[in-house]
Amino acid sequence: MEKTLKIGIIGCGGIAHAHMNAYKQIPGVEVVAGADIIPGKARAFLDEFGLTDAKDFESADELLKMDLDGVSVCTYNMQHCVCAVAALKAGKHVLLEKPLCVTMEEAKEIVAAEKESGKILTVGFQPRYGANMKQVKKIIESGALGDIYYVVVGGGRFRGIPGRTFIEKDKAGFGAIGDIGCYGLDFALNSIGYPKPLTVSASSWAHFGKNPDLYPEANRFTVDDDFATAFIRLEGGITLDWRVSWAMHMDTLGDFLFLGTKAGLKIKGKPGMCWDGTAGELTLYYNDENGQPTSKEIPPETEEKSNLFLQKVEAFVTAVREGKPAPIPTSQIIYNQAIIDGILRSSAEGHEVSCDL
Repeated sequence: MEKTLKIGIIGCGGIAHAHMNAYKQIPGVEVVAGADIIPGKARAFLDEFGLTDAKDFESADELLKMDLDGVSVCTYNMQHCVCAVAALKAGKHVLLEKPLCVTMEEAKEIVAAEKESGKILTVGFQPRYGANMKQVKKIIESGALGDIYYVVVGGGRFRGIPGRTFIEKDKAGFGAIGDIGCYGLDFALNSIGYPKPLTVSASSWAHFGKNPDLYPEANRFTVDDDFATAFIRLEGGITLDWRVSWAMHMDTLGDFLFLGTKAGLKIKGKPGMCWDGTAGELTLYYNDENGQPTSKEIPPETEEKSNLFLQKVEAFVTAVREGKPAPIPTSQIIYNQAIIDGILRSSAEGHEVSCDL
């Protein structure tokens, strides 16, 4: 029999419940500890799931003294780096919720700690496991579109500011950019092989979050964005046109588009869609055998499993158990973080910036 994997959860708030529900469905995995800086929160969280024998702590460092195979880091963004680095240095494998962190300095620190530890760190982008998400990548890798030169990331919530710690800068670091904007970036970049980002020109606004007439918790809204746009130059002559919204006077920011030298691919952006779930309907645009422009609908792939979050956690468990590489590695996601960093700097400085890699 395979040995039982012992898992700890750092940060016992909302997203930790999804991690716990996933772990409880995977044979041979036991959550044995939880940690949260709020007194009593970890104990209440563990008891909620009937884990009365699991250990509770008010410090991640205390939890990391235990004999654990891996940890889920489910803290707010500003604690991602410190907790992930501490876990790696303690010899634990890490499943880190998205975004990777807040700054590029933190991203580089995480990557260095991972390399030094010999453990894996995988980042929580569960949309990658969606059947249509994988189908988009397969179509592009087949060469059907030719050389990709322009990508549009549409989508965005029209009324969806999440509240809680998401709107507090000292905890979240940023707003929609890091919350859901990183999903669109990962979908686009992963689909085209994660090319290196070169420059970013961006703008951001917070017209809804900071207005008490439009958002009831405006007095707590200290992040700098609820809406942002960017033009991102990538290696290979590719331009990425990116948008994200927590709130706007519109139903959608448009469809997701891949333009190639042979064909174009549209992924339908439904109202309120922000690419943190399964992709929409696919349409291929190309010239027929007579050179005439035409299009065809691509039937949606059937989901083998509808629970993408479970698939994310299963992939982490499998990698730990079998000694495989990280399913969603930092070598890719540091590019995602470099773009986010560029968006923040460009928006603040009012001009195009180079990516810090």
